Amino acid sequence: MRRQDFSFDLPQELIAQDPLKDRASSRLLVLDKETGETSHHVFREIKEYLHPGDCLVVNDTKVIPARLIGSKIGTDAKIEILLLKRKDDQVWETLVKPGKKAKPGARISFGGGLLVGEVLDVVDEGNRLVKFTYDGIFEEILDQLGQMPLPPYITHQLEDKDRYQTVYAKHSGSAAAPTAGLHFTPQLLEEIKAEGVEIASVTLHVGLGTFRPVKVDNILEHHMHSEFYQIEENEAAKINRAKANGGRIICVGTTSCRTIESAADENGYLRAGSGWTDIFIYPGYKFKILDCLITNFHLPESTLLMLVSALAGREHVLAAYEEAVKERYRFFSFGDAMFIK
Repeated sequence: MRRQDFSFDLPQELIAQDPLKDRASSRLLVLDKETGETSHHVFREIKEYLHPGDCLVVNDTKVIPARLIGSKIGTDAKIEILLLKRKDDQVWETLVKPGKKAKPGARISFGGGLLVGEVLDVVDEGNRLVKFTYDGIFEEILDQLGQMPLPPYITHQLEDKDRYQTVYAKHSGSAAAPTAGLHFTPQLLEEIKAEGVEIASVTLHVGLGTFRPVKVDNILEHHMHSEFYQIEENEAAKINRAKANGGRIICVGTTSCRTIESAADENGYLRAGSGWTDIFIYPGYKFKILDCLITNFHLPESTLLMLVSALAGREHVLAAYEEAVKERYRFFSFGDAMFIK
């Protein structure tokens, strides 16, 4: 399978730059994975497609304000750091720009010295291990100094940081939001529960690897970054119970999909626990647990587009995307949604 097999033409103006005021008023394209048939709706109508006994699986990770802008001690050169993975209390794996100014030993000051980072080492793909020193609580300092790490195709900072969080975000640790969940409001979730749909939470801390472009022509040579996940016993039990009783498992977003597919055994039984996953789902993959998926519209040639193609078939997905472009749907993180049933 070639990367180019997952290409499509996307006009630049369809990339959503801002979230809608009302989360649930996004548009919703419903795609039947068996027939390829599509229909057009408003997102709050998703509840009409969920049935009693189904289980909706959400990723309750919380995005941290992981983008820090500081200056190199000694030269005052501007340096930007993006926190990717916490290695221990004070050490993070980071992406540093410009990298050439951040050799091991370099020290960077943020917020006039409220936070100081020292580059310890250069690791995979030029990422830097940085040790931070500070007085107080790291998360509070980060809230004060950090910015939301929006994807590169979003051209300006958000006025309201919370619009890049789901309403059920709970466990801090992501460098990017699980964006399919941004369409849900507390009221919509209550209405879904009232219909007899179980809601289960899993946690996957989203790294930037999710958005990394596939650069190799043969997609099987693409290397996925690992991301940390956690599934509690009682949440796994909800999913296993729904599956055993004939309910559908409907994941909100590719991140919750990758989490439960990583933690399932060959018989489709979900195991509680935590660990790291670098699962890469592409056409030919046999889903162990997932039945349906709520997702946004993804970048051409991305691993996310390959995942949805594994579920609904490449031809069906590309035809639906072509229709979405024609109907002027909004794409990517702040864009509209798709339900693959």
